[in-house]
Parts: sequence; C-alpha cells; structure tokens
Amino acid sequence: MSQASTTKRVSKIAVLVSVGRHPVSGTARYSRNDAAALTLATGLAKQHQAALDVLHAGDPANPTLGEYLALGAAKVEVLAVAAGDEIAPALAARLKGYDLVLTGTRAEGTEDSGMLPYQLADALGVALLASAVDVDVEGGVDATQVTVRQFLPKGLRRRVQASLPALVVVHPMANATPRYAYAKLREGAIEPVLVSAANAAEGVHWSIKPATAKPVRLAAAEKRSGHARMLSATTTESRGGSVVIEGTSVEKAQVILAYLREHQLVDY
Repeated sequence: MSQASTTKRVSKIAVLVSVGRHPVSGTARYSRNDAAALTLATGLAKQHQAALDVLHAGDPANPTLGEYLALGAAKVEVLAVAAGDEIAPALAARLKGYDLVLTGTRAEGTEDSGMLPYQLADALGVALLASAVDVDVEGGVDATQVTVRQFLPKGLRRRVQASLPALVVVHPMANATPRYAYAKLREGAIEPVLVSAANAAEGVHWSIKPATAKPVRLAAAEKRSGHARMLSATTTESRGGSVVIEGTSVEKAQVILAYLREHQLVDY
C-alpha cells in the first residue's frame, strides 16, 4: 500500500456563520469575521477535496443569510433555534464527526460574549486554536494536524499546531478576501433544520443591559524627541515626578491638580 493511500486527510469541514450588524447604520448584514472564516474554509475544502457545510443557529427566514451564498457557500444549513434560547447545545450535537470547524471570534452586536467557540470545543472535546490569521492542514501517516498562525499584540505572530479534530477561531485580521458574486446567491439555498427541544439548555438566560463607559486613564502628552524615546525603550530610566507623603489631604490634592493643569489634562 502506498503512503498516499495510508495518509489521513481532512474530509469534513464546517463553518459557523452569524448575522452581523453595520457599525454605523446598525443594518443587518453578513459578519465580516465569519465571511473570512468561510473564505479560508473554502480554500481548505478545495485543497483537500473535503465536504464543506455552512451552519447557522437562529431564524431561517432572516434574509441576511443569503449573503453567505454570494460569498461562496453552496447552501446554508440553519438550525431553527428560538430567539433567546441557548445555541451551543444544538450546534454541538450537529458538529459531531467533523474534522475541522471554523468560526469568527464573536457575533456583531447580538449575543456577542465570544464564549461560543469555547463552549463548543469543551462540549466536543476538541482542541481550540484562537486568533488565527491563516490556516493550513497537514496530513501524515500517523495523524493529521492543523497549523495556524496566530495574531498577537504589537504585530507579533506565532505558529501553533493541534491534532484534528479541532476548532479554529478566525481573527478579524485574517489573510482572506471574501468575494461577493450575485450569481452564487441565486444558485444557493437556505436549508432549515428542526432542532429537538431536548437540545435546549436549561436554566441559561441572557441578561441585557446598556453598556457602561470605561474610565479613561489620564496620561501626559509625550514631549521628548524621537531619539530620546528610542533610548528609553532600551534603557531603564527615571521618568521624574514627585512623591508627596507629608501634608494634609488638601495639600496633596493641590499637588495633583497642579500636575493635571500643567499637562493640560483638565481645563479648570
């Protein structure tokens, strides 16, 4: 038997998509992060000749789901979950048996806690690779692995591997350019799937409240030259300032107020 015949290949790939929201107008649209995940999954499916399924949990009548057809999905399978119900159990039951699952980081403006990928990975018992900017599947005689390049702060990147099956969370800065084709929208189909009531989570309720603004940290404007700032990045130096220990609370408050006024951090 040849090595090619014994090599395991990824055969089933799933992409989870959600309904996004325009950041300015609030109009419902496809999620750009999920569209990037769909683009990466489409490339992997073509490369490995794997079956690709696009899944959504929610309202099958939502017209926004048709945009994923235009982005390359042959069909969108919709798990009909009632509004307000937990979707993780239904998705976990549907995703059993898949080699690779791709999804965006979170929904846009709905129940966007970002915890769904972690709940699914825990329910399926698979590895989770987060913040992926590109995805590659490597096959071998003994096992098949997925390799992702992760997005890290300050422009850093790193490559990590995990054995399949695995769940990959695609970062918004992923190396993917979705292409919209109206003809594909007309050719594709939305396929509703009934979900058993037994899959609904018990005792899980969302609480909705207005977002609160986080306090802004006051920082004095940097007045040093570029050369001085570069030197401070490589050496340890004192940044000045004073420590006020003695005096009354009023005197200490006056020192703080004088500093804020000196650096124009307050206007009174």
